Amino acid sequence: MDRARLEGLFYLAGFALCIPAANWLIVHVGTSCAPGGPCVIPVAPGLTAPSGVIMVGLALVLRDLVQRRLGLAAASLAIVGGAALSAALAPPSLILASAVAFLVSEFADLAVYTPLQRRGLVLAVVASSIVGLVVDSAVFLQLAFGDLSFLLGQIVGKAWMVLLSIPVVRWLRDRDARLGLVAA
Repeated sequence: MDRARLEGLFYLAGFALCIPAANWLIVHVGTSCAPGGPCVIPVAPGLTAPSGVIMVGLALVLRDLVQRRLGLAAASLAIVGGAALSAALAPPSLILASAVAFLVSEFADLAVYTPLQRRGLVLAVVASSIVGLVVDSAVFLQLAFGDLSFLLGQIVGKAWMVLLSIPVVRWLRDRDARLGLVAA
């Protein structure tokens, strides 16, 4: 198996693992956990968000890397599979919100990443992730809680993961150029 395909499978595994991790975090880890509601973490001074935001932000970046290494069809299948996995693993009260938000936001990410990838990996990852995280936040909160109170916190929390990924994405881009690896 060639290096690029092996990397793509590694990104795919990471992407898939983000889904159960996000669902587990939202009901088990936080500075406070509301009965019947999410566990929250601080994401900025005076701003909290459901703890699953950490993994959702990372999933958006990993989906882009899956597409870069394995192609558009594989990324699309990963999104559909991820939405099913999200529904299967979500707490009963969050099944619909989790699956729909995942499906819609990841396809929004894909729709932005696909045309931008030719203009640069970092630009494509950042722009598509921003679109995906805003869509995911709004859809999830509205469907799960009928309330957008955590919207800013969700956006900031997911944006932290995208921001933290930029040096790694730049390194991957530069390494790919040195090794002559091409995107799928």
